[in-house]
Amino acid sequence: MDLHYSDEDLAFRDQVRAFLDSHLPPDLQDKVRKHLRLSKDDYVRWHKILAAKGWVAPAWPVEYGGPGWTPVQRHLFEEECALAGAPPIMPFGVNMVAPVIMAFGSQAQKEYYLPRILSCEDWWCQGYSEPGAGSDLASLKTTAVREGEHYVVNGQKTWTTLAQHADMIFCLVRTDPGVRKQEGISFLLIDMHAPGVTVRPIIMLDEDHEVNEVFFDNVRVPVANLVGQENKGWTYAKYLLGHERTGIAAVGRSRRELAFVKRLAMREQRNGRPLLEDPLFGARVAAVEIELMALEMTVLRVLSRPDHAPGPEASVLKVKGTEVQQALTELMLDAAGPMAFPFDPAYLEGEREHSIAGDDDAAPLAPYYFNYRKTSIYGGSNEIQRNIITQMILGL
Repeated sequence: MDLHYSDEDLAFRDQVRAFLDSHLPPDLQDKVRKHLRLSKDDYVRWHKILAAKGWVAPAWPVEYGGPGWTPVQRHLFEEECALAGAPPIMPFGVNMVAPVIMAFGSQAQKEYYLPRILSCEDWWCQGYSEPGAGSDLASLKTTAVREGEHYVVNGQKTWTTLAQHADMIFCLVRTDPGVRKQEGISFLLIDMHAPGVTVRPIIMLDEDHEVNEVFFDNVRVPVANLVGQENKGWTYAKYLLGHERTGIAAVGRSRRELAFVKRLAMREQRNGRPLLEDPLFGARVAAVEIELMALEMTVLRVLSRPDHAPGPEASVLKVKGTEVQQALTELMLDAAGPMAFPFDPAYLEGEREHSIAGDDDAAPLAPYYFNYRKTSIYGGSNEIQRNIITQMILGL
C-alpha cells in the first residue's frame, strides 16, 4: 500500500486549511487550544458552520448528504480540523446512530432523522451503560414491553454524556428476558422529552456537568422507533461500537496536544535548561511521538481497506489512541508541575480572561488530566478491547 499523499490529497488539504482560516471562529479556536470547557452553543455553532458547507458528516454517503470524500480525504479533514483547534463534532448523532439508521433503519427513519442530524435540529445521546452493565453491556436490565403500537420502557442508564442537552437517545433495551442475554436486546430511538424520562446530573470531581443518569418510568415509545428487528439490537450495537472506537483514535487532536507539550516543555526550565532538553523527559516525549506516528499509519492502513468498514482492528485503534492521549496528558501535567494544581472553574468556563493561578497554559491541565482517565474505559474498556483483539485478530 502507498501511505504517501497524492497531489490531489495535498490540494484537498490546502482547501480545508483555507476554509478553516476563514470560517473557524477565533473564540472557539481559543477555547479549544487553551483546554477550556465548551458549551452546547459552541458545539452547535461549529456544527452549523460545517453543515452549511456540506462538510459536517464526512463519512456519510452522498445520497444522505455526505461530501463524497475518499477515506484519506476524511482523515485529512479531521486531522486539519483538530490541528486548527476546531471543536469536535458531537459523535452521537453524526458518527454513531446515523450509520446504524442508514444500515438497519426503515426508510421513514432515514428520511426523518438523518436530515435532522445534519442540521443539528436534534441533539443525541447514547443509552448503553447501566449500573451493573458497563463492560458487560449485554447484562443490561432496562426493559421494553410491547403494548399494541408502543413499547413501554422502564429502567436506568448511566454515564450518559451531555444528556442534559439531548432531544433524542438511542437505547439498548431488553425485549426478551427468556433467551441468551445477547439475543433479547433491541435498539430503540427514544424522545428525551417524552413523559417519564428523567435526567439527573452526575457532577464530577472537577465540578463539570458532563455525564448523567437517565431514568425511564413507563415511557411509551412508538414501535416505529424500533431500529431493524426486535431482539437483534446486539448486532446493531456492535456495528455502532465499531464506528465509535475508530473515532476514539483522534490522531489529529493528539498531534495538536503533542505540539502543546513541546511548547510547554520548551518554556519550563530544569537545571537552567528547557525541560524538553532534559534527556529523560525528552525521551518520554519521543516515545509518545513514535507511538502516535505508528497509530496514524495504522489508521491509514484501515482506511485503505477496500470496504472501509471498521472491523476488529477498531479495537487496536481504540487501545493505542487512548494510551497516547493519556500519555500526553501525563506529560502536560509533569511539564507544568505545581502550576497545574490550582483549581479555577471560572477560568475553565471562560468567565474570566486569565487564570487566578497566573499561568493560563497550566491552569486547566489537572482537570484535563483527570478527565482523560475515562478514555480507556468508555466505548468498551481497553481490557475488553484486548480480549477482542486476542480472539478476532490473533485467533487465540
